[in-house]
Amino acid sequence: MSDTVSFTVDGHAHEVPDDGGSLLDVLRDRLGLRSAKDGCAPQGQCGCCTVLVDGQPRVACVTPARRVAGRAVTTAAGLPAEVRDRWAACLLATGGSQCGFCTPGIVVRLAGASDGGGPGVLERPAVDRALLAHLCRCTGWQTIHEAAALVAAGDDAPRPDGRDLAAAAARATLEGGAPQRVGTDVVLGDGGFADDTAPLDALVAVRAADGTWAVGETVAQARAAAGRIQGRRTTLAVQWPIEPPAGEWARTLATTWVEPAYLEPDAAWCAPGGEPAAPLANGGAFGGKAATEVGAVARRLADEHGRAVRVRFTREDVVQFGPKRPPLAAALRADGTGTVRVARTPGIAAAIAAAAPGLAVEEVDVPGPPTSSALRAAGWAEAAALVSSLRDGPDDEVTSPQGAHATARVEADGRVVVRVRCGRPLDAVVLRSYCIGAAHQALGWVRSEGLAVDGEGEVHDLTIRSFGVLRAQDMPPVEVTIEPDDGEPVNGSDAVFAAVAAAAWRAAGFPPHWPHAR
Repeated sequence: MSDTVSFTVDGHAHEVPDDGGSLLDVLRDRLGLRSAKDGCAPQGQCGCCTVLVDGQPRVACVTPARRVAGRAVTTAAGLPAEVRDRWAACLLATGGSQCGFCTPGIVVRLAGASDGGGPGVLERPAVDRALLAHLCRCTGWQTIHEAAALVAAGDDAPRPDGRDLAAAAARATLEGGAPQRVGTDVVLGDGGFADDTAPLDALVAVRAADGTWAVGETVAQARAAAGRIQGRRTTLAVQWPIEPPAGEWARTLATTWVEPAYLEPDAAWCAPGGEPAAPLANGGAFGGKAATEVGAVARRLADEHGRAVRVRFTREDVVQFGPKRPPLAAALRADGTGTVRVARTPGIAAAIAAAAPGLAVEEVDVPGPPTSSALRAAGWAEAAALVSSLRDGPDDEVTSPQGAHATARVEADGRVVVRVRCGRPLDAVVLRSYCIGAAHQALGWVRSEGLAVDGEGEVHDLTIRSFGVLRAQDMPPVEVTIEPDDGEPVNGSDAVFAAVAAAAWRAAGFPPHWPHAR
């Protein structure tokens, strides 16, 4: 067996040591080519690391580097400029990219599937098939389909001339809860993610099986030293850990643990004596990284080793140690009074009371993964959906604690119809994209999303495909109307999230468990 592997990447010849690592390890850590992202490695399930090998899409995290010896690898950066730029412009024009973590892989696959992006090639079924290999948590898929239709139309690529991208970024920051940029460079993965900005000579730290941090010169070395077992999807069924109080009620609801499912695993890096790179680089992770430890660990290890250190969560780490939506069980009377039992979580009682002051909140201890009230609309969205369920009429209606107002309806044909008012839109493309993404997340929450957790509180669903996130082909159309409003801009997509959850619950006949289709 050769000690090196030779191949070309984006037209340039390379020879690298054959240390048993993956193609993704080589691209990111040996060559510094970081448009291919590590969202689930080495599960091969999110599509963020998709590249072309001799023109065919491959998931780089499960492709051994030695398998590409003598072959040609193309990343998003290496696509023909006119193809790459057209896809980036179309995704920007439709809002088909938000944080930009998943879109480089999607661009590579769709550009490859359309033979360079020629007109008329990518019809809806073909896009759906291509997107089966990908997970996008932000956009809800629809705006990616719209971008593919623009590409297929064959007209000149849309230009952002006249569009205020600073205003677009301001709206994205409001919706995402963290500073965010908007532009074609973000679409192509240049959003400034912490693991992308680390120096090539930085050490890599991965959490070991005993909870300590294994450090190596490369990701492959650190993983080998960590001795971790790759994640799995369990046959254990989703459970609802809290029972509603007994009695005669107009409405009851029990929820379970839900994974935020942000695509970029927690990561940070730090130089000795320095400040760690922020794990929230271009998006808020739906509140899931609000208290992540990776920055503090990177600072400590950098000082210990006297070198820059990258600290990375694996996907399994995110599932086991990242915060989840707290499960609850609620029971309502027709007048809106009742009781909510919820997993003990700082801030959750106040969040519930803000949306449903008629509900008495009982916090209970439940063995399970960490929970957080910082996750998207945690507590108040459930409470708002419960209160809205008592309304007459076809539309569900929610006003968020920030003052945004949203209505939602699920039509008989599955279409989701949304109206939102949240102050000055700033950028209608970004606001619409976030509202569609919120509708996608809400539908999944009510219908399919949940984690299998055993009686001792151990999470058994450790793969990204086990979370129950709706696939592109399962996502119905979403119609968004942004109502005129000259008020101060506030987050609008969280109100849409709560309203669509209520509407999906109503459309299903108010089943007593979320997710009701697992």
